[in-house]
Amino acid sequence: MECVSGTTGNEAAQKFLESLQNDLKNLSIETKKKFPQIKESCEEGIVKLRNATANPQTPVFYIVNQILYPLVQGCETKDPKIVKICLGMVQKLIMQQAVDQKGARYITDTLWMLMESGTEEVKVLQSVTLLLTTNTIVHGDTLARNLVLCFRLHFTKDSTTVNTAGATVRQLVSLVFERVVAEDEYFKTKESVKREVNLEELKVPSNVAPKGLRPCAADAYLMFQDLVQLVNGDQPFWLIGMIEMTKTFGLELLESVLTNFSSVFFQHPEFSFLLKERVCALVIKLFSPNIKYRSSIPASVQQATPLDKPYFPISMRLLRVVSILIQRYHSLLVTECEIFLSLIVKFLDPDKPVWQRSLALEVLHKMTVQPELLKSFCKCYDLKAHATNIFQDIVNSLGAYVQSLFVNPQLMVQTGGGGGGGGGAVPVAQGQPPALLAGMPVGPGVSPQPGFFSRGVWLPVVVTFSSGQAKSTYLEVLDKIDPPLIPDGYGISVAYACLLDIIRSISLTIEGDPPSEHEQPDILPYQGSEEDRELHSQLIISSWCGLLAALSPLIEASTDETASENVLKAIQTFASLCGRLDLQTPRDAFITAICKASLPPHYALTVLNTAPQGAGSARNHSRAGSQDLSSHYSINSYSEGDYRQQVVAVGTPLPTASLPIGTQQGPVMLTAKNLQCMRALLSLAHCHGSILGTAWHLVLTTLQHLVWILGLKPSTGGSLKAGRTTADSNAVITTAVMADLPVLSAMLSRLFESSQYLDDVALHHLIDALCKLSHEAMELAYSNREPSLFAVAKLLETGLVNLPRVEVLWRPLTNHLLEVCQHPHIRMREWGVEAVTYLVKAALQHKYQPPLRDNQKLQTLLLGPLSELSSVPHGDVRQRQLECVLQVLHGAGETLSHGWPLVLGIIGAVSDHHGENLIRVAFQCLQLVVTDFLPVMPWRCLPLCVDTAAKFGSQTQELNISLTAVGLMWNISDYFYQNQEKLCQSLSGDTTVFPDFPGTPNMPPFDKLWMCLYARLGDLCVDSRPAVRKSAGQTLFSTISAHGGLLHQPTWQAVLWQVLFPLLDKVRSLSNSASSEKVDTGGNILIHHSRNTAQKQWAETQVLTLSGVARVFNTKRQLLQTLGDFPRAWSLLLEFIENSALSKNNEVSLAALKAFQEILYLNKESEGTVASAPVIPASEETGVWGVAWRVWLSIGAESTTPPEEIVDVVDELYIPSQPFLTALVQIFPAVFQHIRTRFVASDLQKLCSVLQNAVVVPVQGEASPFILPSSNDVVLTQLQDGVLHSMELLQKEALAGADNMKTMIAAIFHQLLVFSKFACQPPPYGNLETKNICQMKGSTADWITMNYVPFGEKALSMVVNLYQETARDMSVIQFSILHDIIEALHVPLSMKYGCPSPGTWKLAVTSLLTVLHTGLPLARKHPQPFQQMWSQLANTLDQFLFPTSCPPKDRCPEEVQADEAVDCQVIELLRDEVLPHSHAIPREFVLKVVVLLNKGSIHSASNSTNDGESEQKLREEFAKTCFETLLQFSLLDGLDSGEVRGLEGGLAGRLAVTALLHRFQEVLHQYVEDERRSGKCPLPRYRLSEISFVLKAVATLVISLKKAPPEKVDRSSWEQLIALYPYLVDCTATASTQVSHSLREALLQYCDLLQPPVVHTYPNGV
Repeated sequence: MECVSGTTGNEAAQKFLESLQNDLKNLSIETKKKFPQIKESCEEGIVKLRNATANPQTPVFYIVNQILYPLVQGCETKDPKIVKICLGMVQKLIMQQAVDQKGARYITDTLWMLMESGTEEVKVLQSVTLLLTTNTIVHGDTLARNLVLCFRLHFTKDSTTVNTAGATVRQLVSLVFERVVAEDEYFKTKESVKREVNLEELKVPSNVAPKGLRPCAADAYLMFQDLVQLVNGDQPFWLIGMIEMTKTFGLELLESVLTNFSSVFFQHPEFSFLLKERVCALVIKLFSPNIKYRSSIPASVQQATPLDKPYFPISMRLLRVVSILIQRYHSLLVTECEIFLSLIVKFLDPDKPVWQRSLALEVLHKMTVQPELLKSFCKCYDLKAHATNIFQDIVNSLGAYVQSLFVNPQLMVQTGGGGGGGGGAVPVAQGQPPALLAGMPVGPGVSPQPGFFSRGVWLPVVVTFSSGQAKSTYLEVLDKIDPPLIPDGYGISVAYACLLDIIRSISLTIEGDPPSEHEQPDILPYQGSEEDRELHSQLIISSWCGLLAALSPLIEASTDETASENVLKAIQTFASLCGRLDLQTPRDAFITAICKASLPPHYALTVLNTAPQGAGSARNHSRAGSQDLSSHYSINSYSEGDYRQQVVAVGTPLPTASLPIGTQQGPVMLTAKNLQCMRALLSLAHCHGSILGTAWHLVLTTLQHLVWILGLKPSTGGSLKAGRTTADSNAVITTAVMADLPVLSAMLSRLFESSQYLDDVALHHLIDALCKLSHEAMELAYSNREPSLFAVAKLLETGLVNLPRVEVLWRPLTNHLLEVCQHPHIRMREWGVEAVTYLVKAALQHKYQPPLRDNQKLQTLLLGPLSELSSVPHGDVRQRQLECVLQVLHGAGETLSHGWPLVLGIIGAVSDHHGENLIRVAFQCLQLVVTDFLPVMPWRCLPLCVDTAAKFGSQTQELNISLTAVGLMWNISDYFYQNQEKLCQSLSGDTTVFPDFPGTPNMPPFDKLWMCLYARLGDLCVDSRPAVRKSAGQTLFSTISAHGGLLHQPTWQAVLWQVLFPLLDKVRSLSNSASSEKVDTGGNILIHHSRNTAQKQWAETQVLTLSGVARVFNTKRQLLQTLGDFPRAWSLLLEFIENSALSKNNEVSLAALKAFQEILYLNKESEGTVASAPVIPASEETGVWGVAWRVWLSIGAESTTPPEEIVDVVDELYIPSQPFLTALVQIFPAVFQHIRTRFVASDLQKLCSVLQNAVVVPVQGEASPFILPSSNDVVLTQLQDGVLHSMELLQKEALAGADNMKTMIAAIFHQLLVFSKFACQPPPYGNLETKNICQMKGSTADWITMNYVPFGEKALSMVVNLYQETARDMSVIQFSILHDIIEALHVPLSMKYGCPSPGTWKLAVTSLLTVLHTGLPLARKHPQPFQQMWSQLANTLDQFLFPTSCPPKDRCPEEVQADEAVDCQVIELLRDEVLPHSHAIPREFVLKVVVLLNKGSIHSASNSTNDGESEQKLREEFAKTCFETLLQFSLLDGLDSGEVRGLEGGLAGRLAVTALLHRFQEVLHQYVEDERRSGKCPLPRYRLSEISFVLKAVATLVISLKKAPPEKVDRSSWEQLIALYPYLVDCTATASTQVSHSLREALLQYCDLLQPPVVHTYPNGV
């Protein structure tokens, strides 16, 4: 219903005017009685209105101003009813905007008048409101008058009026400023010129607005200026008529303006000036009582100065104003805000009243929820060089405030009203927990009321705030005059909210949007500009100390999980911000706070402080033995007046380096809050791991201690499992926590799993921290305390989840774990090696790009740690290392293309001192490698593989492994053989993996491979254990023989000179130095006596190697002969053979000869096959066989020379064995056939010496039964056979007629004769005492000579045969061989029955007869060479026919007869070959023969024995033959002889007859005498035989003499014969029939002598 046109012409105006007419009519009716003048005025007004209606052009304002008069009059009546009507009309006019300035002034005056009179106050206020709000026509003084009017109504007595007026004032004050805003808005687009403001003019306040202000702004300026004046207690300049004003109301108005119209102050410098100069001064002035007041001052002093006591309503409003100033205008009022903020901070001092502190907290809370505000504070103050660090002060004051709440609870009893009943906390008696706190039961098992309890002070949380929202309580108490009673927990509740909001605001400032619900572990790095970084860092630097000072006690004091959780979250957030800005000190401090909160109170000190602080804490945990949990906990918990939460776990403390050993042995307790903090710590590390950096150490140290106390122990893969042992007597864990342990363990694992999202630097920080932690654990474990394995387990876990970037972490991680593996404490080592091996296995199984198979560097990197474990001395570690290798081989063996050197290195690093188990596992690995992986192994590793197998061959812990290792080397050789083509192709390029083989340049790599194998096997052939040597030797020679054909010919040089000969040399030197002590086997194994000393065991090795090398020479001869240095090799081999053959060990020496034999015989074969082998050049041939002959001689000479001196100790005496000598002798023919053309006499002499010495070597007593034939056995020993075979060979060669050999027949004779003598006289062996085998008879002797009978006899037969063949050779004749033969035969013949074997003399006599038959004719033919022979022959025959030895007693008659027949044969030989040719035979011999026959013909046994018991049989036949021969020789022969010989012969015959007759006479005479003496006792039978023979001989002689020509028998012979007759007669008295029979024959012969012969012719001479 506005009058748009401003005139009365339009329809709306018409209607409006009509309604006014009606209103005036009503008024005139109302006033006509009492106030007629008003009635009249009304009627006039009606007329004017009608006219205006009729005249459309009439201005409305003009009309209205005219009709205002009756209304003003009506109001002046002060009649309520009339006034109401009038004010109603006025309001209508105003609402219709029908009032101009002039009209407004009228209305204002009217209203003022009504106000002064107190009439219709509410209506008046309504009218003023309408007047000012409907439009903006009211300005300047009119406006001021309206405002004053309202103010004055506000201070009336009526409460309704007061309230209405207050509201109106507030509305109008806002209205004034709203007009300014509208005005500014209107002119914003129209005016762009910046106007100058002279602030100096403004400094003096006045009632005139500054020139530059537009009308609305001018009004506002003057009004605001006066409001400040009024609050300050000064007179207003513009609001004239103010009589009363309260500070509280004024402050409220100021606050309202400042709150709602900040734009005005910012847009108009004049207003800014007011704000700065007037408002701030006012505020500071009004603050004064609050600042000066101290609640700690005694009340008496306070009452003396009542004016200065802070007044709650003013203080509260003042703080509201200040709050607005700071929040809205801090950019205008930088310095002033600095002061205000400092003042607010002071409000928090402990000696301020509680209400004051609470108000200040509310103000601070309002600010702290505004990130921009805090940022501005920091920028304006903290970042500026000379400003106060306001932000820092705010935060510090909050920290101090929180701490003060728990320091001195007595002060908190005071409240603003002087202390109220419930206003303070009553301090709890020290050491007694309250049963009720703030009406709430407390204690275990009760969920506590949210709040904080510390040091006996209980502060419940009484108000909660949404995050980022401040809600004031006491700043809104505008209707109270007295300070309110503030609950105990209010301050802490707000302060707690402030702290959390500060952190929230800082977080928003730095990070922007709040993090989402599900925080991602991968936090982006800080990306702010340099300027931002500076500001953000300052925010942190300014706030961290205060925050920490406040939050630390809050965590400690918090009694419910939510509060704790919020504080912990805030701390986490703040720590992460510090980390992002790389502010390490605050970051670490905040993390430390969580860490401390996670651990029991005293415990945290010892763990997290560097100085040892354990002494005090140990005191509180001394009652370790108690199991009464409740008393135990309460004593511990409340010993310092602390209220603790429920204890949920009790565990043993983890020892730390800061604690002396032995302290803090009692159990430690964890509360639910500790575990909550632990979770917070885990969450922090999980979500913000990337910023922890060096603080990881703190975090991990704490987690380690918690894990320890909770009894979590590492399990596979590094995760933790509850592993509490029953041994922990003090350990108690509630069921709830037990159930929670897997969760905690999983959180821990997730924490380390999340390390895969960390960048490389952060990951290194984590690993460094774990390593440091582990180092500490290691240090502790050195003192043998149970170590914590947390760090090692988590290193493993971290390693496992970061395998995709294994190169980043592998070295630091594994290097540390390797250190752990070296630790003396077994648990540490166990886990160190568990971690290393688990990691390596996992790393090798991981799928990489490019694949691990092709990535040499990565393979080497991954296997490196496993390899480095080889340097660890501990067996358990090595065991795990090798088990790991085994698993790696099973799991990833195919991929290890480049890792084989490391794997083989690990396997080969095991040595003897590691013990059998370790070696066994390592060997399993090697077996697996050799059996499964040789084909996938690069060729470069094959030499290493061979070396490794050889290492196992040489280990001494387990013999079976060594032997199997040698078997593996055989397998490797098979692999080489089967894959020769593949290997030859791949073995190219770099050959540095092979050792150098000097002397064989350009050896093909494949040959080098074989050489590696041979060289290693060669090394094993000299192992200290016989079984290994044997196995290696067999393998070496087998591989050479099986696969040697693959080698190039020049490589054989290396085989000979670098494997075989060095091997022989080593074996020789080691054998020589081997001990001859008996081996002690510990009694469990019996060792054969042939192996019971090291020397004997080495002997076996010598045998094996020598025979092996000989075999190589044998089988590869054709190849070896093509090598340039074959003769040198041959000579060296023979030298070794010689050396071994001369060994004092029978086995070795025999084997040497076998080797000798082997290398000789092949050549024989190859000579037989013409085309087969390249024949040795003739020049070399001579040398080669010359060497062989020299060696043979040397061996023979050395080994068979008898010992010079007698050795005392039999064991030290070395006498070669029969098999050895046999072999030696049997080799000779093979050598001889190559050297026969060059064989000379000196060779023969040496040969004979060797053969002779060999034959005479005795046998050891114990061995004799196996070698010696028994004495009556006619078999030759092999040795003797060999010797004679050699002699036959020589003889054959000599007879075959080679010139150089012809001359040697004599020497051969001599040697054979020497041998023949052995049949009777076993030769001595040096000075050695020996027994003949015949003397053994069951007893034992050290040395026994051989049975030489068959040997001597065979030699003799050979002599006879040879003589028969060669007797006519001049050399044989010249060398008097027959003489030598007879001389040799003299021995057995002279011994006859004394010979060891009866056959010997029989053979000898047969031989003699044979050679004499051949030789005597030659002797007669060539008398000169045979001169020496005759006397020897005579002597020999004499000693044979008349032996000094007795015949054996047990001869049977046939034997006696046979022996006698032999004797007769000898006589017959003389009769046939000598006597008829006596003219060609020396006389001495003939005489000797006669004497011999003479002797034989009357042979008597009486002179040979005096023993009556043993009867000798007389050789009657022999005597008869002798006698007959003698007679024939003396009487009958000589008829055809020459004269001279005849005379000599006759003489001999006569001498013989005389001697015979003389002898007969003696015998007869003696017999008669003896028989007479013996009386009836008959004489022995042999005496009877003798006399009987003599009697027969007499008869024979008589017959012979009778037959002889008479001239041959001289007279004396006859006389002697006749002289016998008396004796014969005497004999007739004999009683023996045998004698008398013979006597009768003899006497009968005398019959012819009874008649003297007819012719008596006696030749001259006697």
